[in-house]
Amino acid sequence: MPIAVGLELVRAMLRDNGAWCRLETEGAFTVHVGWDQYLYIGSSRPCEAALIHTRALGLFPERLDVSPYDFTPDDPLYEQRPADTDFWARLHWTVSSHRATFLEESSAASASSWHRLTRDNIEAVRSRLTPRARLAVWPDLLTDIDTAMASLPDEGLVEIIWEDADGRITSTVADETQFEAVTSQMASACAAGVVSLYTDERPPLFTAVLPDSDGVLRARWQTEPTPSDRDWAFLNTLRRGQIVTGTVTSIASFGVTFVDIGGFTAMINVPELSWRPINHPSDVVCVGQEVTAEVLDVDMIRERVPLSLRAVQEDPWPQLAQRIGQVVTGPVTKIVPFCVFVRIEDREGGFEGLVHTSEVDEVRGDAVEVGDALAVKIIDVDLARRRIALSQVQARTSGHEGDRDS
Repeated sequence: MPIAVGLELVRAMLRDNGAWCRLETEGAFTVHVGWDQYLYIGSSRPCEAALIHTRALGLFPERLDVSPYDFTPDDPLYEQRPADTDFWARLHWTVSSHRATFLEESSAASASSWHRLTRDNIEAVRSRLTPRARLAVWPDLLTDIDTAMASLPDEGLVEIIWEDADGRITSTVADETQFEAVTSQMASACAAGVVSLYTDERPPLFTAVLPDSDGVLRARWQTEPTPSDRDWAFLNTLRRGQIVTGTVTSIASFGVTFVDIGGFTAMINVPELSWRPINHPSDVVCVGQEVTAEVLDVDMIRERVPLSLRAVQEDPWPQLAQRIGQVVTGPVTKIVPFCVFVRIEDREGGFEGLVHTSEVDEVRGDAVEVGDALAVKIIDVDLARRRIALSQVQARTSGHEGDRDS
């Protein structure tokens, strides 16, 4: 940024309750305001004349590598999320889902501006954002002002945001001694919200930092990552086709199995649990069970990871294809208008094939019922559609009934 802007930021930091940030020139020079408005200036380059002059003024220079004010993140494993293509795609999806439509832009700590996002203005807002700013996505403002103000705490600092009928957004930081005065300024507000300044009380939905125009992320914000930010960092370590191990945490009533893989909840849809037909996920897995599965996809926008349990198992279908021409006997499991389903393996969950009505033996004249044992011939195994075609007629004309296959 220009020197003039940097100087204004330093002046703002030196004020009571002023903005806070660390200004840096690519690791060569830094300046920030610390505790009690002490000004700290550092350089990684030799500057003997400056050191002599500093000592002459009665100030205290020290080596950068022993300074407690050198930049070190609280969590060295925390990876800062850039406001890249994936971030904006997720934000578009979030706005479209009406889950969050409010964006906080911070160019320095304690210096924020707010933008209400819609499907129509999100790109216009994006074009006006300040490079290196930190972005935080919040739930939308409440149109019921009384309900919004009811969330004010008994004590402590909060940021109160409100929007008037003209679309102007105003925000102010206040404590319990100022709540009444701020509320009186909101007579024309049509929507409002309260955001705690204590990150552990109400974190935003997710955050990111704007890169420079060349796409490089140079700003370093020392902030507490949200749960979604941690999920994003974990998803960055996953790849399609990767084998993971996790623990089954729950099985939904609609059949999806949820698995904890290192603190992130992935999901297994019913068809991916087994190569064999199953009635319910509990036929294959149970809560608390450790499973090994393959990552089918990593959806950075919806933050979803579908897994496949069957992908790490041997596919039995090629072996089934080798049985074309065999005659087997199995029970009828289901009857529909155009076909009859017969289980061709002597086991629960065994593969089933279908006998089209044209392939049902009508010579005997007996009506087929569920539970009847039928001798059928395997006439086709469609590997692409995962279907087995059977024929009772061809089983009879083959000259023998065949034995039940095991």
